[in-house]
Amino acid sequence: MAATLSLLKPHLLSGKPLQCYSKLKIPSNPTKLNASKDSTTNPQLLFPHTIHALKSASLPLTALAIPFFLDQQATLAVGGEFGILEGRTFALIHPIVMGSLFVYTLWAGYLGWQWRRVRTTQNEINELKKQVKPAPVTPEGTPVETAPSPVNLKIQQLTEERKELLKGSYRDRHFNAGAILLGFGVFEAVFGGLNTWFRTGKLFPGPHLYYGAAITVLWAAAAALVPPMQKGSETARNLHIALNVLNVLFFIYQIPTGIEIVFKVFEFTSWP
Repeated sequence: MAATLSLLKPHLLSGKPLQCYSKLKIPSNPTKLNASKDSTTNPQLLFPHTIHALKSASLPLTALAIPFFLDQQATLAVGGEFGILEGRTFALIHPIVMGSLFVYTLWAGYLGWQWRRVRTTQNEINELKKQVKPAPVTPEGTPVETAPSPVNLKIQQLTEERKELLKGSYRDRHFNAGAILLGFGVFEAVFGGLNTWFRTGKLFPGPHLYYGAAITVLWAAAAALVPPMQKGSETARNLHIALNVLNVLFFIYQIPTGIEIVFKVFEFTSWP
């Protein structure tokens, strides 16, 4: 519907009637028609003349309709057709949201690191338990009280740390944060490109666009590794971490280029 309306000329939408004139010449004197006087009453003679008139009028009507389908200017985004979508208000939504998502990315990374500590701490405890020597006993089988070994003390310390980490529910919180980041991130990445097109009628290939697209792909790739991670794949976990570290580095690079674009928004747009 919107694509059809965009092809219409402004004067068509203004309610003014469109006047089309055929190049078919109509004689002022009906008696000078090529048809005989009986042609008005004879259907067999009237029908060929009607077909001839329609054929003569079809060419100018077709020529009149072509500009509505070939006029590229009518489909451009600039010029006020999108109203507030071309203004400064909508242009500033993208940098504000992406700045918030950058901070949220760091928070999601912190949650993921804490959940990794929960898993690695348990692995470390399991390895230390293998080093524990059996407690000495008397000939009667009574355990001999001795000072705790360094290995036992380390196990006790790690066990307490893991209990505190489990209280934070980092696994579920990291999963939820990643889902929110993926959903809002992809949506806002697409919206940023559309907003640029709304304001200028084109996109600007460059580092900000390229790295923004790379960040979006990294979000999706990191999320795709979740199923094998849940099955215990250490390779998937390491790759997941590597992709997200690269994502953060790209995000940091986006900050100066994004600020430069914000300055241009204030220079070339107006409120709202």
